[in-house]
Amino acid sequence: MKIYNFDEIVNRRGTYCVKHDMLNEVFGTEDLLPMWVADMDFKTPDFIVDAVRERCNHAVFGYTFAPEGYKMAVLNWLQTHYHIETKWKNMHFIPGIVQGIAFVLQAFTQPGDKVLVTTPVYPPFLNVPHRSGRIFVSSSLKTVNGRFVIDYADLEEKARGCKVMILANPHNPGGTVWTKEELATIADICQRQHVLVIADEIHADLTLPGYEHTSFSTVSDTALHNSITFIAPSKTFNMAGLASSVCYVPDPDIKKWFFGFLDANELSLGSLFAYIAAEAAFAYGEEWRLQLLAYLQGNIDITEQYLQEHLPMIKMMRPEASFLLWLDFRELGLPHNKLVDLLIHKAKVGLNSGLDYGTDGEGFMRMNIGTPRANILEALERIRQAIKTL
Repeated sequence: MKIYNFDEIVNRRGTYCVKHDMLNEVFGTEDLLPMWVADMDFKTPDFIVDAVRERCNHAVFGYTFAPEGYKMAVLNWLQTHYHIETKWKNMHFIPGIVQGIAFVLQAFTQPGDKVLVTTPVYPPFLNVPHRSGRIFVSSSLKTVNGRFVIDYADLEEKARGCKVMILANPHNPGGTVWTKEELATIADICQRQHVLVIADEIHADLTLPGYEHTSFSTVSDTALHNSITFIAPSKTFNMAGLASSVCYVPDPDIKKWFFGFLDANELSLGSLFAYIAAEAAFAYGEEWRLQLLAYLQGNIDITEQYLQEHLPMIKMMRPEASFLLWLDFRELGLPHNKLVDLLIHKAKVGLNSGLDYGTDGEGFMRMNIGTPRANILEALERIRQAIKTL
């Protein structure tokens, strides 16, 4: 068994990398330790790189189609990990999950229609409806025993008149792994209110030890026939730049309409390397994934320990999935703009502003710990030194 080295520092600057090369554009300065946008600083696994490199040796990159090996790798992954037994006729390639969400809104809603979200939530869930002329309706999550929970009464009230709900399963930024019971309740509410559910399950493969991801479509017959599920290898295997995602639509009527929309708009095919990389990831990636999860668990543990010992005023929501931490800075008593200023100009650390996740995110920041442990300790120490100046 190969042992992967997640402590290796990889210099990503100068590679057209959003996380490192867009610091000045996003934060107004380049002199930051980037702990923000949700990709990891680890090398993409060797079996993916090797598959892409081998295909490059052919030196002709003509028109292509989805290989059977790619289709089987996706289907096998869904069956072995999430108990989804289906055929490729219920699947469709898409270039990315955010794009897929936009496609659903275009196919099933009109400008002015309402889209339901639970906040705080991944910013594109708010931005995509807004930019396409739809109206997002927010149901605020509650925090109970250190994890996000849904206010079902509020969710049902807010669902009235909505056409679509965008669900982060697992949740981003809190890392909550929704239980089967929680998902089934959401499904029932959305059925009663005639709301189609988009289940974004891009972080599913990053469910941490001790927790189990439940795919939304599997919780009930109601969920099965009222959902569109998106998955992708991009977060798990650090290959977001290769734009390879898949949607799963088991209901025949929803599938006919949505796949018809995708095909009518010539959105059926991915790039050659999107297929090759995804096939390698799903066919050979399990051992790498398990080692990654163990390393991420260690990163979470060390961050939690550091905060408890040196920065007890910063509260961390312990994630049940993924490499993102939702940090509560409210005990510092700073207005949100002053908090952001402190972290950028004093700590020299680039975090995601909580307000980007909705008004519920005021006083919070999101931190990406999908990086070598040395970077995490450096970021935490910078934050500690900055707070000492207050």
